[in-house]
Amino acid sequence: MNMEPLMKTRHLLLAFLGILTLAWSWDAFFLNPIAGDAPWVARTQAIYLTGVWSMGLMSLVMILATRPAWLEPALGGMDRIYRLHKWAGILAIGLGVAHWLIKLSKGVMTGLIGAAIQKPEKFPALDFLQPGHGLAKDVGEWVIYALIASLVVTLWKAFPYKSWRILHRVMPALYLALVFHTAALTPANWWLQPLGLIMGALMLGGSVAAVLALGQRIGTRRRHAGRIESVRALPSGITEVECAMDAGWPGHRAGQFAFVTFDAAEGAHPFTIACADQPGARRLCFQIKALGDYTNGLARHLRPGQPVQVEGPYGRFDHQRGGASQAWVAGGIGITPFLAWLESLQAQPERAPCVQLHYCVRDAAHDPFVERLRRLCAPLPRITLHVHDASAGQHLDAETLRRDHAQAGGTLDVWFCGPAGLAHSLESGLRSLGLGDVSVHREAFEMR
Repeated sequence: MNMEPLMKTRHLLLAFLGILTLAWSWDAFFLNPIAGDAPWVARTQAIYLTGVWSMGLMSLVMILATRPAWLEPALGGMDRIYRLHKWAGILAIGLGVAHWLIKLSKGVMTGLIGAAIQKPEKFPALDFLQPGHGLAKDVGEWVIYALIASLVVTLWKAFPYKSWRILHRVMPALYLALVFHTAALTPANWWLQPLGLIMGALMLGGSVAAVLALGQRIGTRRRHAGRIESVRALPSGITEVECAMDAGWPGHRAGQFAFVTFDAAEGAHPFTIACADQPGARRLCFQIKALGDYTNGLARHLRPGQPVQVEGPYGRFDHQRGGASQAWVAGGIGITPFLAWLESLQAQPERAPCVQLHYCVRDAAHDPFVERLRRLCAPLPRITLHVHDASAGQHLDAETLRRDHAQAGGTLDVWFCGPAGLAHSLESGLRSLGLGDVSVHREAFEMR
């Protein structure tokens, strides 16, 4: 079974670290081997390697934070770029902590094996940075404390999103402090060697990205102005917002999302565009679930006529990339990209693949989308709708998808958008059933 995007994220991170490790190995063992007592040389090289890993990943995190749309085809969409950004950041902080702890291990090692008889060689940094050597060490320690706090807040889901965003905006400044720390402590002879060239390029790219972030210049070329046309409060805590965009809006593909700013002080939030593109209409619809402190009060604060800023569109969640037989699986508000897909097929039903559409809801009788889905599916004979009503004890499982697979008579593409718990349950079930010719395309539901 082919699962996306978790495995791809893991492979990309391993490949990235592998390249850095090879470059470090060439320097450590061939170009600049360090003389000295073996345990102490190993400690020195461990400090260097964990520093290279951590700083390389931090630079990658900053570059990905610029929302590089040109990477979407290679990585599979902006949601996956953000997933890579998140896990690269977590790994970078973990390796940074390891780097710091190894640096602190001198006293412990001295107590265990005694002081070094032949201390490892030390290579000087660039001349103009040597006066900042002591400050660079202090800065590195201060920043690691801040990064540990940032990691705890990121992983602690109960921490308010708005407060997390404010803290997250400090990250570019912390990154620039780490650039100073790295440059002031890196041996001068590294910079013209493979490792130095790679790290120099990464830190240059990361520094540019940090400056753009601090100046709030990320995504400016893809920002478009619009106005709210209507706001409706729907059952189940859903707010439907329809917007009219300016003449510069480029249109979108069904299934894409955008970063939407209703309030400049609050900033942008990612929402799926829950409608198909109508040429010339320049109208967008967002179905927004009350999931946090900001979205809970959205219906009360938005009014027709208010300005809105939309950055995008982004994403490659597109059933046209799949095969002739597909299963579409939505959980709760994860139905939004599928609404757009169904709308886009209304004019040309023959373009629809053979689809089993599974919609998982808590209470179908009060769900705002069930009747709409039935209306949209009615003129599409190749799409069969299944509503799994939890209040009636109806739950989707991997065995149901196995039957879809058997009905397809060959490979099956599963497109999923919904809660992570449901995704994990279905993926583990499919894995246990041993269905090797099932491809799971999963929209990364959480950006944080």
